[in-house]
Amino acid sequence: MFSTKSRYALRILIDLAQQKSDDFIPLKDIAERQDISKKYLEIIAKDLVKGGLIRGASGKHGGYMLTRAPEDYSVGEIIDHMEGTFAPVVCLEENAGECPRSGVCKTISMWTEFYELERNFFYGKKLSDLL
Repeated sequence: MFSTKSRYALRILIDLAQQKSDDFIPLKDIAERQDISKKYLEIIAKDLVKGGLIRGASGKHGGYMLTRAPEDYSVGEIIDHMEGTFAPVVCLEENAGECPRSGVCKTISMWTEFYELERNFFYGKKLSDLL
């Protein structure tokens, strides 16, 4: 299950993409259009800026904008940034050490298949597909 942070992050990015503007879009406008608390969106937007997914500017003409074209964002990278790994089990996480049960584990092939299906699905979807 994905958190509201991930779902709202997608909504922020979709909203920014729909504006088709070279100007910064005020967060209060996004909050109104998306019917989400501006306070909560501030937390999510800061995380998106930190991850390089959007740019922010403060001041009178401040707000947020995409850092690249909508077709250059995968849904997977957005969810990955907000949630962390897609790995359904610890032994499939990036930089996981050798699992002591890898030689006898009867479920690893199932987890690996699920992981690849999920990852390929979300990384195969582009932000532009959601517009």
